[in-house]
Amino acid sequence: MPPIGYSPPSDDNQSLPMQKPARKLRVVTPDLGDWTPAASAELYGIRNWGAGYFDINEAGEVTVRATVEGVGATVSLMDIIEGMKQRGLQMPVLLRLDNLLEAQISLLNDTFAKAIQTAGYQSRYRGVFPIKVNQQCSVIEEMARVGERYGHGLEAGSKAELLIALAHLNPESGYIICNGYKDEEFVDLALKSLRLGFKCLIVIETPTELPIVLEASKRLGIRPMLGLRVKLAAKVEGKWNESSGDRSIFGLTTAQIVELVDDLRKHEMLDCLQLLHYHLGSQIPNIRDIRGGVQEACRYYVSLKKEGAALGYLDLGGGLGVDYDGSQTNSNYSKNYSLEEYCTDVIEAIMSTLGPENIPHPVIVTESGRATVAYSSILLFNILDVTSYEPGESAPVVPEDEHELVKNLREVLNGITAKTAKEAFNDAGYYRQEIRELFRRGQIPLRSLSRAESIYLHIVWAIIAVLQKVKRPPAGFEGLEESLADIYYGNFSVFQSLPDVWAIEQVFPVMPVHRHNEAPTRRAILADITCDSDGKIDCFIESGGMKRTLPVHTWIESQPYYFGAFLVGAYQETLGDLHNLMGDTNVASVRIHKDGTFEFVREMSGDSISDVLTYVEYQPQRLLEQLRKTAELAVRNQRITVAQRQEMLESFADSLRGYTYYED
Repeated sequence: MPPIGYSPPSDDNQSLPMQKPARKLRVVTPDLGDWTPAASAELYGIRNWGAGYFDINEAGEVTVRATVEGVGATVSLMDIIEGMKQRGLQMPVLLRLDNLLEAQISLLNDTFAKAIQTAGYQSRYRGVFPIKVNQQCSVIEEMARVGERYGHGLEAGSKAELLIALAHLNPESGYIICNGYKDEEFVDLALKSLRLGFKCLIVIETPTELPIVLEASKRLGIRPMLGLRVKLAAKVEGKWNESSGDRSIFGLTTAQIVELVDDLRKHEMLDCLQLLHYHLGSQIPNIRDIRGGVQEACRYYVSLKKEGAALGYLDLGGGLGVDYDGSQTNSNYSKNYSLEEYCTDVIEAIMSTLGPENIPHPVIVTESGRATVAYSSILLFNILDVTSYEPGESAPVVPEDEHELVKNLREVLNGITAKTAKEAFNDAGYYRQEIRELFRRGQIPLRSLSRAESIYLHIVWAIIAVLQKVKRPPAGFEGLEESLADIYYGNFSVFQSLPDVWAIEQVFPVMPVHRHNEAPTRRAILADITCDSDGKIDCFIESGGMKRTLPVHTWIESQPYYFGAFLVGAYQETLGDLHNLMGDTNVASVRIHKDGTFEFVREMSGDSISDVLTYVEYQPQRLLEQLRKTAELAVRNQRITVAQRQEMLESFADSLRGYTYYED
């Protein structure tokens, strides 16, 4: 059984090159007798990226911790999974943890409040949650419920999202920020909401929007609350840096801002311009970029105030990062600052810029979405099958009449040492490729090819065994451990539940949620159940940095083996698609109580096959009728009996009602 640090071959290239940046062969052999849950916590880095919410208990199970009425309560995910099974919720399941959503909203508001008090800032903080980050009804309901005590509002980027905001917010509570491209209906709805008492700000993002607002305001007799989005010159690091700089899609240039001010003054509506907004991008990893953006925006704020605009709000947009990999660095998957540092730097940058100009401090608005909801959702799934690239216990016996190349390959296996490993590896790759070519030309049989492939695996594992004892393995073996990784097949769809993994190579923490009192003696990549080669996860968070394979436990077919993909609350539920017609998963919302018990607040069944068929314009009843006709014709032609016809129709109907994922 291979130790941690090794992994398994997959391509046809004799040198087995890596597909991603190479790293040196690292071999770690855990002492099975000394393995502890603490060792697993260190290996998977759960205490680094878990933000105090996730850990591993003495039973080897991943736990979630919530503070309820000042009391810390811990619940095992395996207990929650057992509750799901009792309620008939099959894997995969998206688990929403209401306590963590509440905790993140409170943490953001409380941290800003503390920083404001410490710095002597002369205004307040009001956050808004961008609905596009997670539009699910239960999330928005919880956001509105918890946010009401802080005046935490919502950001709407479309007419549909504005309707959600109007239906869920108390008019006396948080702000509604209207971003995105706006037509007359969008503007009318926002203006009319002011009559209901909502603080609904229309942010002008393109020059074409102002005439629509001016006309609607005159027609309805409602003076708007306006904002403008400025296109800052500042560029930021990270995957979403194209949201910043001169080529960002939305936002007004300096010339367009001057024209807007002149138009508002001409219409005697400059007092309606109350908010300055900018957005540098999601998941900003470097605090320097955040501070620089605030300073530049404040210069626009000062200038507009001097022009006579009645500004009172400064909207920093999104960007507050999530430390997905736990490294606390400015990598794309992390951030090099704490929430306290973020709040303090924002406030200090505003005060240091506006203070010398004697400009009153504005209300600080942020559109922090990712950091608010990421922790609250976990995708739970089970492993269905495993492909291993291990040879049998002994190399195949080569018959006397076997092809000479197969005999040569078998000879390579004899006497492999650290000194001969490189030569043996190159020779084995050459013979293997030649044998494969012979098979393609029909010059050797399948059994010979199978024998050769098995011998090749024995050679590779023999090389690994000798290199394990060498302090400095020779160059050329960097990709060997990835090439030998197992494939663990998970009951989920990357495209539906983790689309950012496929689309932008986002990295989420993924790990088993139990068995952590055992050493994970295998390494694997995770494949989903779609018939697509991109349906896989092959980049993982591990102590010491990113790895191309994940430490896993030996799969036991008769026992369930559960995994969790963590920090998936932002965007993943919204962006998922119907690849292979895999629909939405089952969903369970859980609330933890201070005594350590928990309740299932909400259970939602995932899409049935019938549901997803309707999404792509099929009518399930019509499909059933078409099959009925086909089955009836088969009865007339005496291919099946009437009883078999009925059984087939019932089976078809049951399938239409069934889950789109693998069912036990």
